[in-house]
Amino acid sequence: MRDDGGVAADKKRGAQAVRDMVISLAVIILAAWVIYLFIPHDENKDPVKTVSYRVELASARRAAPYPVAAPQGLSKEWRATSVRYTADGPKGTVWHLGFVTPDNEYAAVEQSDQERPVRFIDDVTQGAQKTSKKQRVAGEEWTRYQGQKYDALVRPAADGKSVTVVTGTASFRQLGELAEALEAKSLKPGNSQKPDGSGSAQPAAE
Repeated sequence: MRDDGGVAADKKRGAQAVRDMVISLAVIILAAWVIYLFIPHDENKDPVKTVSYRVELASARRAAPYPVAAPQGLSKEWRATSVRYTADGPKGTVWHLGFVTPDNEYAAVEQSDQERPVRFIDDVTQGAQKTSKKQRVAGEEWTRYQGQKYDALVRPAADGKSVTVVTGTASFRQLGELAEALEAKSLKPGNSQKPDGSGSAQPAAE
């Protein structure tokens, strides 16, 4: 049988172990707090993740059956956030280039050679409806579409083989700014078609 002295010693060791655990935990918490204080972290950092689209644009211009449009000369406040080229998909051959505008709205360039462009326009504009209003951009007329989520400027290509849509939550003024900056080019081998000298994208049929 253990005497009272042994029991007391066990209790003392147990208390010591608990105290050591508490001290260790306190040290860990303190160290974590110090690290948090001294590691730079900017709560006002821009959460927008930008992308480079130079490679994708060059590839699309070499492959697409129509001149692919991308902006030239926009300010750095226009930030590209998404780029995508899809060949021969359900929506035809599609080019997409999305931006965040200077006032943090969304604007995108959408192109397709789908045989029924009405469906494509409805999809990329989130159901925006065609209006009777036109907007002149760099000497060319674009048709305005208005919707609950997105508005859009739509222009058919001269040869009727593709459609160009500039759409998003941005204002018509900013959609027009993006449309005006568009330059449409084809780098497809054997294609002699040259960029639209006016600076606006070559349109596409509705």
